This record gives sequence, C-alpha cells and structure tokens, in this order.
Amino acid sequence: MIHFVTPANAYQYRAEMEQVWRLRHAVFVEEKRWMDLARPDGREIDQFDTPEAIHVLAIEEGRVIGYSRLLPTTRPHLLSEVLPQLCEGDLPRGPDTWEWTRQAVARSHRARGKAINPVSLSLLAGILEWGMANGVRRLVLQMPTLYLLHVVQLHFRAHPLGLPQSIGGEDIIAATAEFDARTLARLHELRGDARSVLAPTYPYLAA
Repeated sequence: MIHFVTPANAYQYRAEMEQVWRLRHAVFVEEKRWMDLARPDGREIDQFDTPEAIHVLAIEEGRVIGYSRLLPTTRPHLLSEVLPQLCEGDLPRGPDTWEWTRQAVARSHRARGKAINPVSLSLLAGILEWGMANGVRRLVLQMPTLYLLHVVQLHFRAHPLGLPQSIGGEDIIAATAEFDARTLARLHELRGDARSVLAPTYPYLAA
C-alpha cells in the first residue's frame, strides 16, 4: 500500500523514514554514484527534506520497498534552486503544481521484463489519487530525455520547459506533466487493478 508522510502524521512513520533515508542512499549513492549525496551514516537526506516535503512510501509487510518525494513549487525546490538552467521561461509554480523527485524502488522489487515497475506504478497512482483529492493538476519533473516518451504513454500531457542539458553524463530535460482522471485510469489499466492504492489509514490532508 501507498502511505503519505506529512508533518501531521510523521510521528507515526519514524522507523519507516529511517528505511527511506537508507533506501535513497543505496539507490542514488551506491548504485547511481551520485557521490555528492554520500553520507558516512548511509542516510541520504538533502536540503529539500523540510517539513513542507511530502514523502510517498510503498510499504509491504513493514518494509519500505519504494519511495517518491513531492515538493511544493511555492517553496524552494530542485528546479528552482539547483537546476534552473533546465527551464528557459518562468518557473512553473503554484499550489496546483508539485515537483516529483527521488523516485526509488528497492532492488528486491524491480521486475525484469516489464516496461514499468509495478511498485513505480503504484507510487505514481498514489500520487495522482492524492493530487486529484487536493487540487493538484500537474507535476514538475527532471528526467533523462528518453523518459519523456514514457510520461506521454502514461497519458500525462507533458510540456518540456527547455532543451536537454548534459548532467552527470546524461541528457536531462525538465517538463511539466498535467494529469486528470484519464491519466489515473491509464495507470489502473497498466496495473490491472482499479482499486485505490492508498493505505486505509491515509489521512485526508489538504495540500
């Protein structure tokens, strides 16, 4: 199930958030070799992990197997503070626009032979369910250029914010991805299950 960790319920997820920091370190430092993020304690935490951040956790039998982070664009976020060169015009901002970053899936739950990992699909479906309940209509993404096609195939309306830039040996592009009920229906179709992915204890919290 997908759990949303916010300032209102963070006290309930202290153990799970410790798993998150270590999962992020394993994926982004140990695997992807983003050595600027390396920490001696093996916990990847950055300047955007503030009380305003929303942490999206895929939990199975008490273990965090997948993760995403949402940042409000009304506050400092990755595109505004670290990668502004990816945006050639005005930065997309507003209460209906959140930045989606730090997507990670535990190595043990990466399905081979599938175009999109089932855990990733569930995380994204949870983000859309939360977004549609909270007046959010678009995400801001920074991703390898080739991923832009996958975003469109998921029935997002993607709009590049500028030309790709070479970052860490990859061509990275920034884009907005607008979504609605049709996008969520597409994710349900790919998952083969139209039921909500949100945990029953999920609290309704306005963005």
